[in-house]
Amino acid sequence: MGNKVFIATSLDGFIADKNGNIDWLHENPSPSGNDGGYSDFIQTVDALIMGRGTYETVLGFDCEWPYSKKVFVLSNSLKEVDPSLKGKAEVITGNLRQIVKDLNDQGYRNLYIDGGKTIQSFLREGLIDELIITQVPILLGNGIPLFGELSDRVRLKHLDTKAFDNGLVQSHYTVKM
Repeated sequence: MGNKVFIATSLDGFIADKNGNIDWLHENPSPSGNDGGYSDFIQTVDALIMGRGTYETVLGFDCEWPYSKKVFVLSNSLKEVDPSLKGKAEVITGNLRQIVKDLNDQGYRNLYIDGGKTIQSFLREGLIDELIITQVPILLGNGIPLFGELSDRVRLKHLDTKAFDNGLVQSHYTVKM
């Protein structure tokens, strides 16, 4: 089992500005066209679990559905995904440990966990195995933080840090048990 996070933050730790916007993520294009390792990363996962807020943000992108892997939208309020996404995405609800077990039993063993609240919930439950965090060289001052309150410390083991030609810095950690 491997529940992995791959996400970008501002240097001050926010995943979106105070209005929920993420347009600042695209202010530092790579001169070489490097995607920050996303293409390689996405090949290591079987499916994605994202929160409703992240799902709605992705629906608002000016492009086609960007995921080739199955997406599970974690929500207590959303009942179904957009009809155009049938077979590509579905809504799930319930206990996180049971959700992960059920998905693992269906063959989805390496899960990409995305969305601030979802990541925070998985961390609180001890359900994150790896974190790949890319820092964008910008200070937002406020916004939606990546990390929230935890009941216990989460100890990490640093695996690698890379600097990209557009000023982004990416660090890879595993969660120490």
